[in-house]
Amino acid sequence: MGDKRACARAITMVENGDKEIFDMIKKLYKYTGRAYIVGITGPPGSGKSTVTDKLTKELRKRKKKVGIIAIDPTSPFTGGAILGDRIRMNDLALDKEVFIRSMGTRGSLGGLSKATQGAVKILDIFGTDYIFIETVGVGQSEIDIVKLADTVLMVMAPNMGDDIQAIKAGIVEIADIFAINKSDLDGADKTELEIQMMLDLNDKKDYRPFVLKVSGVRNEGMDILLDKIIEHRKYLESTNKLKDIRVRNAKLEILKLVEDELMSSVMKTIKNNSILEELAEKVVLRNLDPYTGRDKIIELLK
Repeated sequence: MGDKRACARAITMVENGDKEIFDMIKKLYKYTGRAYIVGITGPPGSGKSTVTDKLTKELRKRKKKVGIIAIDPTSPFTGGAILGDRIRMNDLALDKEVFIRSMGTRGSLGGLSKATQGAVKILDIFGTDYIFIETVGVGQSEIDIVKLADTVLMVMAPNMGDDIQAIKAGIVEIADIFAINKSDLDGADKTELEIQMMLDLNDKKDYRPFVLKVSGVRNEGMDILLDKIIEHRKYLESTNKLKDIRVRNAKLEILKLVEDELMSSVMKTIKNNSILEELAEKVVLRNLDPYTGRDKIIELLK
């Protein structure tokens, strides 16, 4: 793995939107694609950080280099990550073959930071074998993880109520593996049964997700959980579905980058121009419809 301080500086540059770092990524992009990306999501309080910590230690036993991007809530005072996840993984920070970065959501509603994709590329370039992306845990809005991860791990916990809410919301449809954490608690069997019943109703998938009971605190079942992640990876590679997933994600990323660039151009165009204010007032007074207002702004970009 490359120098951890250089990696940290590079990710900070990505977060700040520095042009130099994106020029560097362009030159080194041919070295990406080697890391396997695992998204870890689930309701708040399900123990995602503990599961991430234990899985990383299992990978280190197998001599793998690991990058962790822990998406934390944004501090209302500094705009940075609150760092709760990083504190829980403090002992891993001393391992030279593990890189941990907490990133604030900065208002993103998809459970991910806007800079996450850039950070993934940096960690890939720096030689990680596996990259864990742990989402912020905001429930129904965490579906953005499917746009980044090769394998999505959904961490649930018994007796939370949020697990049933998540099932009803359809968020679990993105999961490739379910880990019922805190399985030593009452209700773990009931939660497993509910997930299995939900999977029985889903006849569209040609791959049935694994459902495992684990305990992060007791470090029980983590080796099996890692084996299931690797098994899912082998399935994707053998069926060529891994390439399909990455092509789909690349399409989404390109479109998002185009969208961001166009929005940036729009904001630059109207920054020193009162046209948006004028158009908005006309729309409110019903002297103009918003669609015509859109057309007038697009005309300015031509």
